[in-house]
Amino acid sequence: MTIDIGGSGLKAMLLDAKGKPVSERQRVVTPLVPTPDAVLASLEELRKLIGRFDRVSVGFPGVVKHGHTFGAFNLHPLWAGGFPLQAELEERWKKPVRVGNDADVAGYGAIKGDGVELVLTLGTGLGGALFTNGHLCPGLEIGHHIWRKKGMTYEDYIGRRGLDRFGNTKKIDFLPPKNVSIVSNESGLLGGVYLWRDQA
Repeated sequence: MTIDIGGSGLKAMLLDAKGKPVSERQRVVTPLVPTPDAVLASLEELRKLIGRFDRVSVGFPGVVKHGHTFGAFNLHPLWAGGFPLQAELEERWKKPVRVGNDADVAGYGAIKGDGVELVLTLGTGLGGALFTNGHLCPGLEIGHHIWRKKGMTYEDYIGRRGLDRFGNTKKIDFLPPKNVSIVSNESGLLGGVYLWRDQA
């Protein structure tokens, strides 16, 4: 099972070993106050909707190091102190779990694997992942870089805070250049299998 944790929705899907969907995408709303306990309870709802699975990949909207979460900007501050999300899910579900940054996971589901590729995810926040010949350059966190005004980040313009004023992918009404692709929101789930490449 692969899970995409977002600031407004939690999504899950079953994938086969090659990363192909074998179930419909399931979604539940992110809790209004998205503390770790509240999000974990909602993930339990998703688990029940999905049914049986062998292992879990999770895309998390913030910095992830060794399965611990840091800097979850569009969730609750309790996620920022090194919450052991990977170990917590393994304990609850008795399955192997791997957790990565959500934009990195989405990038794995979107890239072609040739040359330098930049993946931008536009949703509740802005995510970014950079790849060179299919290899991730980790830790980009582009959405939180200062832009234009002191104290303002890219997320203030194209994340949830800027949605009504400036827009996100739903408001893109122009054709991108030939070397730019717009991919489905499901990429955030399809890349989950890549967290297990060492066991392929």
